[in-house]
Amino acid sequence: MARPDRTGKRKARESFRTRVPDLGYYFIVTDAKETEENYLYGLRDSLPRELQGRIVIKVSRAKTQELVKSCKEQAALEPQYGQPWIVFDRDRIVNFDGIIAQAQKENVSVGWSNPCIEIWFDAYFGKMHSYHDSVVCCRKFAETYKQKTGQEYHKDNSQIYAVLNRFGNEGQAIQIADKRLQGYLRDGVGNPSEMCPCSTVYKLVEEIRHKAIFQTMGKTGN
Repeated sequence: MARPDRTGKRKARESFRTRVPDLGYYFIVTDAKETEENYLYGLRDSLPRELQGRIVIKVSRAKTQELVKSCKEQAALEPQYGQPWIVFDRDRIVNFDGIIAQAQKENVSVGWSNPCIEIWFDAYFGKMHSYHDSVVCCRKFAETYKQKTGQEYHKDNSQIYAVLNRFGNEGQAIQIADKRLQGYLRDGVGNPSEMCPCSTVYKLVEEIRHKAIFQTMGKTGN
C-alpha cells in the first residue's frame, strides 16, 4: 500500500519509481598522497560538467591520525557539502582501526584500503590479489598495470582514473571489492586492519556514480 504524504493523501506507487537520488555535495579529504588525490580528481572530472561542482577534494597536510579532525573542521567552513569522507591507506599506520572508528563516531564516511589503494586499483583488472604489504602490493600492481595497459605505473599519474577505466572494468571492480568485504564480515572478521586485502573506496565510487547517473536521467526525462 502506498504511504500517505504530508497532507495525508496516498502517493501513487509510480512516484516512488521515478524518484531520482540526489547526488548531494561531497567533501572528501585525503592525506598528502598524489595517488589518492589524482584518482579522486579523475572520478570527479568523469561526471557530467554540471555535477562536478558538487564534489570538493581536499588534501590534508595534517597527519593521518588527524584526518577526521581536519575533515570536520574544513567541512564546517563549507557547510553546503554535507557528506564528508576521508580516504586513506593502512600502509604502516598503527591506529588504523581507531581512525576508522573515530570517523564513524563523527559521522564521517571512510574509504580505506588495506594495505594500500593499489589493491583497489587491482580489482579494475579482474582480481584483488592477496598482497599483505604495501611495498609488495605496489610492485606487483605495477607489473599487472604494465601488462594490461602497456604503460609504466607511476603513483603521480594525473590520468590514473581514466586509464583504469579505459583498460579495466569499474563495475566488475566494485563487485570484486564488495564480495571481498562481505566475505570477511561473514567470517566474523570485524577489524579493517585484519581485512587484507580489502578496500572500501568502492563504496564512495559506487555511490557517486549511481547518484550521478540517476540525477542525469532525471533531468533528461529518460
